[in-house]
Amino acid sequence: MSDKLALDVQNLSVSFPMRGRDADGRRRALLAVDDVNFSIARGKTLGIVGESGSGKTTAAMAVARLVPKLAGSITIDGTDFGALDSEALRQARQRIQIIFQDPYSSLNPRLRAGDIVREPLVYAGETSRAEQDRIIDELFEAVGLRPEQKALFPHQFSGGQRQRIGIARALSTRPSLIICDEPVSALDVAVQAQILNLLKSLQGQFGLTYLFISHDLGVVQHMCDDIAVMYMGQFMEYTDRQSFFAAPRHPYSQALLDAVPTIEIGAQPAGGKLVDGEIPDLTMPQTGCRFTSRCPHARDVCSAGVPQLEDWPGSTGHRLACHLAGTFATS
Repeated sequence: MSDKLALDVQNLSVSFPMRGRDADGRRRALLAVDDVNFSIARGKTLGIVGESGSGKTTAAMAVARLVPKLAGSITIDGTDFGALDSEALRQARQRIQIIFQDPYSSLNPRLRAGDIVREPLVYAGETSRAEQDRIIDELFEAVGLRPEQKALFPHQFSGGQRQRIGIARALSTRPSLIICDEPVSALDVAVQAQILNLLKSLQGQFGLTYLFISHDLGVVQHMCDDIAVMYMGQFMEYTDRQSFFAAPRHPYSQALLDAVPTIEIGAQPAGGKLVDGEIPDLTMPQTGCRFTSRCPHARDVCSAGVPQLEDWPGSTGHRLACHLAGTFATS
C-alpha cells in the first residue's frame, strides 16, 4: 500500500444468509458486495453512487467492520484493519469514524450533546476530564456550535445542528478516515448546503479523508474527487469527478445522470425508474454483466461472462466494467 493512501480495499465481498436452500441443498445467500477494489489518497474524497440497494452502504460498513466481510482486505494507514482481533480492533476504532444519514436516530437522546462527543474520547483512552472538555469545546466551535450548547440534549437542536454534533463526534479522535453515509439526505435543502460546505471546510482545515456514500449526483459533484458507480454489488465505472460528469462511459452511469431533474425549458421531467428491465436475483449465481437485463446496448456477449473493471481504451485511470466499451456512444 502506498504511504499516500488512507484507505486501500482489495477484493471486498460481503454476503448475507437468506432463508431456504438452493437446488443443490446449499443455504441461500445474497452477495451484496462482489469483489470490489478501491482506494482513497489522504485528504481526498471518494464517492460511491448508485440506486438504493446497490451495495454502497454495505461496502462502507464492511470497511468499518460493522458488517462481516466474506473476502478481501481492508488497509487503513498501512494497518490490515480486516485482520485485527477484538482487542486490537477496539484500539484501532479511533482511526475510522462515521457520519450517519439520520441525525435524529444516530444520537443517544439520553445523553447531553457534550457527552455524545465525549464518548469516543473515553473509548480511545483520553482519561482527563479537563482535556476532554477542552477538545469538546474546540470541536463545537469548529462545527459552528457554541461550547455552552454541550449541556443541551439532542431534542433541543434542529436537524442541521444535530448533524453538526454528529460531525463533531466523528472528528473527536482525529480519524484517518470518515465514512459519510448519505450525511445530508435527511435535511432540508438549505441546510444540506450548509453541512456540505462545513464538511469541505473541515477537510481543508484538518486534512480529512472521506468515503462518501450518496445517491445524489449533485452532492457528489460538489464533494468528491473520484467517483465509483455501483450496481448490484459491483463497480460499473470508476474515474475522477471531471471525467465522470463530462463523459460517463457506462450505460448505467449515463442512466443515473439522465435521471437527474432538469429545469431547462422543454426538457422532459425525470422520474420513476432509471431504466426499464428486470433486476437480477443476487441469491443466484451470475454468469454475465448484472446490468444486461436493463441495458439498451446489451448483446449476447454481455450474458456470457462477467466484465472486469479495466481502463477505458486509450485512457489511464478511467475504468469501466463493460464488454462493449468503446463500441457505442454516450451523451
